[in-house]
Amino acid sequence: MPTVYVNDKPVDIGTQRLNCVQAAELAGVMVPHYCYHPALTVVASCRMCLVEVGELKDGKVTMQPKVLPGCQTPVKDGSVIVTGDYVKKDKSVPALAYDPAYKPGVRAKGAQADTLEGLLLNHPLDCPVCDKAGECKLQDYSYEFGRSESRMVDSKNQPPNKPGISSKITLFTDRCIMCTRCVRFTREISGTAELTVTNRGHHSEIDVFPGHPLENKLAGNVVDLCPVGALGSKDFLYTQRVWYMKDVDGVCSLCSTGCSIHVDVNKDRVYRLRARENPDAQGYFMCDDGRYGYHFASAADRIARPQVKAGDAVKNAAWHEVLPTLKADIEAAAKKDAKGVVAVLSPFLTVEEAFLFATYFKGLSKDVRLVLGPVPVIGQDDKYPKDVKGNAVEPTKFTIRAEKCPNRRGVEAVLKQFQGSVIPFADVAAKAGSLAALVFVGGYPNKEAVEAAVGSGWTAPALLVVQDLFPTALTAAAKYVLPATASFEKDGTFVNHAGLAQTFPRATLPPKEARSELQIAFDLLGRRGLVQAAAIRKEVAKAIAAFAHLAEEKAPKAGKRLELQTI
Repeated sequence: MPTVYVNDKPVDIGTQRLNCVQAAELAGVMVPHYCYHPALTVVASCRMCLVEVGELKDGKVTMQPKVLPGCQTPVKDGSVIVTGDYVKKDKSVPALAYDPAYKPGVRAKGAQADTLEGLLLNHPLDCPVCDKAGECKLQDYSYEFGRSESRMVDSKNQPPNKPGISSKITLFTDRCIMCTRCVRFTREISGTAELTVTNRGHHSEIDVFPGHPLENKLAGNVVDLCPVGALGSKDFLYTQRVWYMKDVDGVCSLCSTGCSIHVDVNKDRVYRLRARENPDAQGYFMCDDGRYGYHFASAADRIARPQVKAGDAVKNAAWHEVLPTLKADIEAAAKKDAKGVVAVLSPFLTVEEAFLFATYFKGLSKDVRLVLGPVPVIGQDDKYPKDVKGNAVEPTKFTIRAEKCPNRRGVEAVLKQFQGSVIPFADVAAKAGSLAALVFVGGYPNKEAVEAAVGSGWTAPALLVVQDLFPTALTAAAKYVLPATASFEKDGTFVNHAGLAQTFPRATLPPKEARSELQIAFDLLGRRGLVQAAAIRKEVAKAIAAFAHLAEEKAPKAGKRLELQTI
């Protein structure tokens, strides 16, 4: 079997076509790099991944006389890779039969130090005011591989910053090390090619073409790609130091792609969303709609506490007052006319929440109808890359889905389990006035989606209960209005457009007087104590075959694709 030796450690690469950086990663050895990114073409411009390369043949190692860029050098059976960290290698692994005059790792380590010294010649070293401080590769590699003191005596070349390249992104030109990741992203992934390199050599700079600012829907990814803080997000700039924030794995809820994301929070407030690598979901990137779409969670007009209508007045109420009367009203309506009771479960609910609500309502009577909430759809799927005329070009590397909700597939699976079919909201919305009771469990971050689904000629039923994030035409007519939670404020499972089930933890607490949808369903069922999403997942796994894997104690970080025919 094909074997590569990394700092003397044999690694089986199978049939994979790898470069030295990737082969070293398989061996657990990190080769420092700036310009290399697995989703972009290789340019080998930063020269930080220089390694010593040779070949093991007939038991003898022959090393090449020069260091080579690891990102640009493919490996094959018998390849030998020696990195600058050779002295830190696993001592239990026997050394290969090198030439006695050869000193493994010395040239690579010296080359990396020289490269870093060159990159830092003109760098402003403004780490105390740089947003990237704490997660900057220039900081990390300088500490690990570079020289701690600069020998530069001449004035630094510090071109002016360019805050005008985009409405969302600013460029600190003097921090740039010309890795060109951002330029390649706009050419290869978004296809919009707004960024380019101007001038030559020592005076090279990143810039936009005149009249073409960086405004494509994937532009925010260049901030994540920038390894040194040259590109900064205006949304996050100077708001929080990265070492104060907690990184929580999440799933974007603003379209059915279900991008895996990092949710960066501090003191129960979301400060930043970043793409989390997941080849089964979206790959390495995310769209700007999702990246900057978290502000709704802290909006001033958000419903923050339960409200009850008494006559024409609406009063705030405590949960211990609301829940008993709410439960009594729903059960009385179901007892009187079960077929006239409708529970609307929105595609923004988690699988666990939808399951528990369905359990409650079908427990009242099998005649109670479960309805899928409005599914927001805007335009058509937006595919990237694009050509100069804005047309999608194959192969597609990223898609922003037209379906603007995270869990239609998951909620549909629950509805089919309980009543064998999925009833769309439009089927009951027009006849709502004739219903005995309508319970609308929403959680829509965009209230326009609810308003559009309800329409102007809508008539309220005898009993209307609405749980949502923002006031709408439904909440205006409701007897009970309950606060909902955002996706960051709950743990659960979303199933994306392709049937990929991703389980995620809670990142922040909801407003003080709000309760999670899962807890409300738990209370309506008459169960005591605080609900645990993990326990409900086990109930879901036992009841619905497609979700059997949810019973596992530790869910796969990248999610698990469900058997599509079962849902």
